[in-house]
Amino acid sequence: MNIRGIIFDINGTLVDIHTNEASDEIYRAISNFLSFQGINLSPDTVRTLYFQIMKDQRRLGAESYPEFDVVAVFREIIMRCRTDFTRLLPVSKIRQLPLFLAEMYRSLSRYRLQLYPGVKEVLTQLSPQYLMAAVSDGQSAWAMPELHSVGLSGYFEPVIVSGDLGFRKPDVRIFRLALDGLEMGSQEVLFVGNDMYRDIFGAQQLEIKTVFFRSNQGEQYREGVAADYIIYTFPELLNAIRFFEGK
Repeated sequence: MNIRGIIFDINGTLVDIHTNEASDEIYRAISNFLSFQGINLSPDTVRTLYFQIMKDQRRLGAESYPEFDVVAVFREIIMRCRTDFTRLLPVSKIRQLPLFLAEMYRSLSRYRLQLYPGVKEVLTQLSPQYLMAAVSDGQSAWAMPELHSVGLSGYFEPVIVSGDLGFRKPDVRIFRLALDGLEMGSQEVLFVGNDMYRDIFGAQQLEIKTVFFRSNQGEQYREGVAADYIIYTFPELLNAIRFFEGK
């Protein structure tokens, strides 16, 4: 197999991340911050609105694997609940508030953000030889700053994030966008992911060869789905690449 490119999932594959969206602290802090913008909502109301608008976005998108847009969620909360005081705020501030709230939400819900052992070293070794892309079920408001925070900015082109699309893995369109960005066919790339359904099944629908990283996250087993190669530590990816290149 002539490998020219590698597509990576991000969270659970490259980045060991833990978040807790159930934390009361998130909604208390956002409630307090909104009060400075003239929007007085209880923490419970903020929580209810957040998840209801998210649910509505997914339902109205009519996708098989729907995704939401977190910045649009907070934009809708502001539009629904704004007061005369809010309307008098500078236009530039109003425009930036949804993104700021999205970042605030993630920062308050996040408890761990770090690379899996060996990730940076392996990517540095691979980058001169292969073009690399990344795909993520998530939000650009979160994914791009987090990639920068862990030192992975610049390794991947393109970076495909489901929140920008309205659909998520295992939708084949996400994998096709990554192939298009690399300007490669499915027989020229490997896909590396940690979820047997969203990652491995998704990539295999386009006949992409897959490497399953059995990390501490993701669906470990899916009936009828089998990865082409399994690794248990990230540096084992180098062995996987040698395996495929020898075929």
